[in-house]
Amino acid sequence: MAQSEHDDAKHPVGGPRYCAVRPTSPIALPAGLVADRVSAIVLMAHKWANGTLLNYYFFDDTQRDGETVTDENGAQTWVTWVGAKAQQDVVRAAFKAWKDVGIGLDFRETNNRQEAEVRIGFMRGDGAWSYIGTQILDIAANARTMNFGWDLRGADGADTALHEIGHTLGLPHEHQNPNAGIVWNEEAVYADLAEPPNKWKREKTFHNIIRKIDPDTVQGSSWDPDSIMHYPFKAGLIAEPAKYASGLTPAGGLSQRDLTWIRTFYPSIAPAGVRTLTPAVSAPLDVPVGQQADFVFAPVASRKYSIQTFGECDTQIVLFEEVDGVWRYLAADDDSGEERNALLVSRMRAGRRYAVRVRLKFDSGGTPPAVMLW
Repeated sequence: MAQSEHDDAKHPVGGPRYCAVRPTSPIALPAGLVADRVSAIVLMAHKWANGTLLNYYFFDDTQRDGETVTDENGAQTWVTWVGAKAQQDVVRAAFKAWKDVGIGLDFRETNNRQEAEVRIGFMRGDGAWSYIGTQILDIAANARTMNFGWDLRGADGADTALHEIGHTLGLPHEHQNPNAGIVWNEEAVYADLAEPPNKWKREKTFHNIIRKIDPDTVQGSSWDPDSIMHYPFKAGLIAEPAKYASGLTPAGGLSQRDLTWIRTFYPSIAPAGVRTLTPAVSAPLDVPVGQQADFVFAPVASRKYSIQTFGECDTQIVLFEEVDGVWRYLAADDDSGEERNALLVSRMRAGRRYAVRVRLKFDSGGTPPAVMLW
């Protein structure tokens, strides 16, 4: 997203600053899967179980996460934190804005870095970036999963924070949507991004702008130029659609399609829609593909329990335990693309409450999908 007016460079030549998605390995799926199954699995990859509490943590001015920053010339240097304490409120407000949409995810600030899934730095010179969705769980516990490399207190700071949190919720860049039909003046894009303030090499520009993302990773068949996940572009970078040859500037804030999409995948969980699991009794997964069935279980005996899905389907099971009124993640299993059903075996204690959340990712139309605990 665009740079802040408080940046020390005072609007450096070259236009807006952009965020960069961290490169990761593609999803590995077995050969021979039908196209509809692949599409369903890829669309829902790296998304959270609805109902997840994401704890976020801020590094402050005196903390470093043990990393050095490699500049575009390959030199590694220590850099200083931007005035982090003065900017944290911008990020807090962005988390609240996403929550106020009415989604089933929740966010909580913590001072304990070890319990935080989202770890936020304000390291100057390292740009703005985030990993996508559940990819952050693969990052070392003391390392950042998100960074803001310029001051967020300017007019565009709120949108920058919303954008990076959008990545953490599992959203890709909208301008890389293959349905957009954007034809780039590629050499002009490479030349522009090579200049200040971004100073990106060609491969970084390709990964974050020119490259079209997998069609299976986008929701629906349309393109939203006003999405919070869309970059602004100055004149001369877009060849088609012709109306954007003179530049494209998203409206700012969360667009209507942003709201619709995030509510579709992470709907608010209504207590009336949560069912109780009874041991050895099958519960149908009577939700549309892509949606989640929510259950609770209160064991009367402390022992190991098994939770398994059944049917010709791809599912993800996530188990949470209620601790002091908060649902804490315990374990998960995902059978996507595999010729088996998801299975969790976990010790549960009498007198405690557990939530079992099952995402139905694909249904072959054969045996109706179900879940059972025993």
